[in-house]
Amino acid sequence: MKKLMSMILVALLVLAMGSAAMAEEAWAGAVGKTYVVGTDTTFAPFEYENDEGVFTGIDIKIFDAVAAEMGFTIDWQILGFSASVTALEAGQVEAVMAGMSITEERMAKYDFADSYYGSATGVAVAKDSTAASLDDLKGKTVVAKTGTTGSQYAEEIAPAYELEVLYVESSSDMYTYIASGMADACFEDYPVVQYEIARGNVACKVINVSEASSPYGVATMKGTQPELVAAFNEGLKRLQENGTYDAILAEFFGE
Repeated sequence: MKKLMSMILVALLVLAMGSAAMAEEAWAGAVGKTYVVGTDTTFAPFEYENDEGVFTGIDIKIFDAVAAEMGFTIDWQILGFSASVTALEAGQVEAVMAGMSITEERMAKYDFADSYYGSATGVAVAKDSTAASLDDLKGKTVVAKTGTTGSQYAEEIAPAYELEVLYVESSSDMYTYIASGMADACFEDYPVVQYEIARGNVACKVINVSEASSPYGVATMKGTQPELVAAFNEGLKRLQENGTYDAILAEFFGE
């Protein structure tokens, strides 16, 4: 019996070592490479230009930290969300990290790395608006960013609330529509709009938050960059274990 147990333990050890070796082999191909990554232009606090003119944000810091940890580099292309997705499909960038929500529809076309953040959609109106709920928006015009989960949420509830949905390419355009009265509400990722409101960058208030959580992930075209996906997953795990991940979030959201 002891001999049998010993043999089982040895077999399990070999299996574990083999699994670890396979995992390492999956991301080893990323070492030493430079990946062209598309991102958004104005999606604070995930990607934006700060007061010093430096392009930064949660996405930028996390991916740069993962790259440093795993031994590869990133060539950031600041294109805008929809332009980044178009560039990915055209083979002009190798990945997109732009607060991109992982959805079933997108998973049919893209390979996603493990989610690094979860969000929901916030519905914001002008600070002096009398609207206090979705019911108050019935028959109104709203605005959302093209190709985002915010626009999907707007489209989903549009029939019930008789909404006219307008589309723009950037978050800043959405806030301009609200400020000018061209739209009565905008649909934006909740942490993003809350970040802008808290810092006094936009004169808005959130009147509704969607129930569904939207996990953010790094996207690559299906089957094209398996080593990058594996490297991001391993790097993210390390950042979460050594405290770097929490430190990055605290830099933008506070302790």
